[in-house]
Amino acid sequence: MPNEQAPSENGDLRRRILDTTRHLLVQEGFQSLSMRKIARAIDYSATSIYLYFDSKDALLHALIDEGMDRLYKKLKEEAEKYPEDSVARLEALCTCFVEFGLDNPEYYEIMFLLHPEHMERYPAEKYRRARRNLDVIAATLAEGDEKGVFDVEDTRVSASTVWASLHGAVSLLLAERIDVRIDREEFIETTIQHTINGFMTPTARSSPVSETAS
Repeated sequence: MPNEQAPSENGDLRRRILDTTRHLLVQEGFQSLSMRKIARAIDYSATSIYLYFDSKDALLHALIDEGMDRLYKKLKEEAEKYPEDSVARLEALCTCFVEFGLDNPEYYEIMFLLHPEHMERYPAEKYRRARRNLDVIAATLAEGDEKGVFDVEDTRVSASTVWASLHGAVSLLLAERIDVRIDREEFIETTIQHTINGFMTPTARSSPVSETAS
């Protein structure tokens, strides 16, 4: 008989619900997901799940929010390593984004690739938190523009194009749609370098010296 609630010795039930939901979403899709299916997978009653989440939409929102927060913390950590060098920081941010996607395929699919036909509107406060990821990239581009190493007209649009380029690479790699003759690391490095070079001024692009060394 399924458990009705989470005894302390069974650990964090909320964590188990989220982890199980993440696996089921990727394996079976949003439309086939149900509270009863999640409950069976964790051997608890559906009532126990409703103590934490009032719908499967709320579960999906929580997983997106959690993934976005994990990504933001990693991006922020990388950005802080290069306080004076915008070019090195942007490269580190690009590398961090790609590594996050490849290291966390389930989160990445739920954050960026899952497209439910019917889902409640993503809460505004969660959307604002998710937008911090683009803000880190936008701030780096803006700083580089001020220093004359980047040529950027609209930092938010430009940050979105950085994301689009990296997202394309990660999506192809996760789907294993890259020609087997192409070296994986070379593909990632080339994607990142082309992304960065697209914003660099001619002077900065031709200079082998970093900002901090100048």
